[in-house]
Amino acid sequence: MLSANRIEEVIKNCQALIQQKSYSGQEGEVVNAIKTMMQHYQFDDIHVDKYGNIVGGIVGNQPGKTLVLDGHIDTVPVNEEKWSRNPYGGDIEDGKIYGRGTTDMKGAVAAMISAVGFFGQDNQRNFAGKIYVACIVHEECFEGIAARLVSERYKPDYVIIGEASELNLKIGQRGRAEIVVETFGKPAHSANPQAGINAVYKMAQLIDKIRTITPPMHPVLGPGILELTDIKSSPYPGASVVPDYCRATYDRRLLVGETKESVIAPLENALAELIAQDPQFKARVSYAVGQESCYTGATIEGERFFPGWVYDESDEFVQAALVGIREAGFNPTITQYSFCTNGSHYAGEAGIKTIGFGPSRENLAHTIDEYIEIDQLTGSASGYYSIIQTLYRQ
Repeated sequence: MLSANRIEEVIKNCQALIQQKSYSGQEGEVVNAIKTMMQHYQFDDIHVDKYGNIVGGIVGNQPGKTLVLDGHIDTVPVNEEKWSRNPYGGDIEDGKIYGRGTTDMKGAVAAMISAVGFFGQDNQRNFAGKIYVACIVHEECFEGIAARLVSERYKPDYVIIGEASELNLKIGQRGRAEIVVETFGKPAHSANPQAGINAVYKMAQLIDKIRTITPPMHPVLGPGILELTDIKSSPYPGASVVPDYCRATYDRRLLVGETKESVIAPLENALAELIAQDPQFKARVSYAVGQESCYTGATIEGERFFPGWVYDESDEFVQAALVGIREAGFNPTITQYSFCTNGSHYAGEAGIKTIGFGPSRENLAHTIDEYIEIDQLTGSASGYYSIIQTLYRQ
């Protein structure tokens, strides 16, 4: 358990982060606040990379394993008119801290920095290994893309994702891919449609074909969902023109072991069948590519393919985390995240042992009057401290 002074410190750290607006690509001010916080705890190594991630930590007096505690510091936007309080105030009421990012996920970041700072103060670097807190930008746009720089530089043996888990232990998640399907036609006046090729009709055929695809199942993670999420034609509005282009987007939830090739192959096969039946059928399928500007001036980009991952409950890191959480006074259930996290990179791409443990409820993320319960916030700090203590026990 944390002392009363340390509980107050965690709360103030959370408020300090909430008071900095940090939409994706605009995280510079919160990075400055985090740097000040890390300097207060005398972190040995503080680094801001080209994307604007800030990573800091403590280094033990002996070589050993490297642990990264990961939390993103960007938030989704706020419509301030709909909030009943200042979304950047960090106001406290009825045992809750209110503000954008309290649950998703500046509360966890504050708890992580505090826990690592407390651990460093208590043991005077008398441990074997390195412990870092990675504060990641652009996660709301790209789960795991910015985190690649962290794993490349620090080469962690273990990662703790701080996304909301209500202080339960998460050992996996489905991944996510955004798949773009395009059909191509020939423009004509809508009074003479026979002179053109309507790309929307071609898309309708392709959508029907794609609906016959059954994604695979996983015994733990469940189905690999394939869902149509939007469709657009061009020109739009049509204004008496037969559309010569149509684009549809699919959300595909990914299971462990699925690759870019294996996921897109059934859609390519569906497309090939229609092309074989109709020489006028022209279409293509690909992964969406995102590109965003960072507050540092750099550009972050990548295909929207974020792998799934899961670990067995018997895994040594899972068991060590479980011991630590229990020693902090909690009795966690072991489940999986229902949403995508930076674990898609650490575990899914890089094969680094990863678990999730964080404060608050996931259904509070992105909401009007978002908040975090103070007991959850301080409980997560105790949990992080205890997990670290378990991993680095002499």
